[in-house]
Amino acid sequence: MVFLRSFIFNIFLYAGIISACIVSIPFLFTKDKYMICAGKVLSDYIVFLLKIFLNTKVEFKGLQNLKKHKKYFVASAHQSMFETFALQIVLPGPIFILKKELIRIPIFGWCLKKIGAIDIVRETATKENLNFFDKILNKTEETERPLLIFPQGTRVPYKDRTPFKKGVGRIYDALKLPCVPVALNTGKVWPKNSFNKYPGNITISFLDPIEPGLEKEKFVKKLQSEIYKEIDLID
Repeated sequence: MVFLRSFIFNIFLYAGIISACIVSIPFLFTKDKYMICAGKVLSDYIVFLLKIFLNTKVEFKGLQNLKKHKKYFVASAHQSMFETFALQIVLPGPIFILKKELIRIPIFGWCLKKIGAIDIVRETATKENLNFFDKILNKTEETERPLLIFPQGTRVPYKDRTPFKKGVGRIYDALKLPCVPVALNTGKVWPKNSFNKYPGNITISFLDPIEPGLEKEKFVKKLQSEIYKEIDLID
């Protein structure tokens, strides 16, 4: 039964993503707000698919923490492809930091560039990464949209407690903005690189903002501790 439900879900999922990319091509030549809106529609569609085919409910908690500051950035746990869509539902046009390979995907990558996604070559120091922090500062200074980062660096199993990358501390220090941590259990339902999707409800929790001013290392430790502690409570 799990396989059959997952099979049907995946058909509708990828058909929806492909259709959304094709329909969004004209938005490449308009204001970015239209592409952002298209991303939200696709995200709502995926939540709908989870409910219909997998009987999975998605719950957002702590949304009031997004209203405590006008400008902030978001650091989220990363267990699944799902949160890259779901977070677009409640965040006002998040600016993604993502691996360069995604930007190179035809049409899909063009859509990501249109909404201002910042690419990085992971696990290496290259010339392409030299102006990475300049890109982040420029983006956050020119818009009220929040930066969205995944400090684990890649998707991990929901029981995994991988140490956070030090880069999130450098971003925190450079931006001097509050950081809203996000804990979730998406990997329990939608594991990394898994064809099958499993029964269970998804919870995405926005935690109290971490104010600017901490030392980079203390911030990373605090962020990691608070996110993993909340994930344990969700489970």
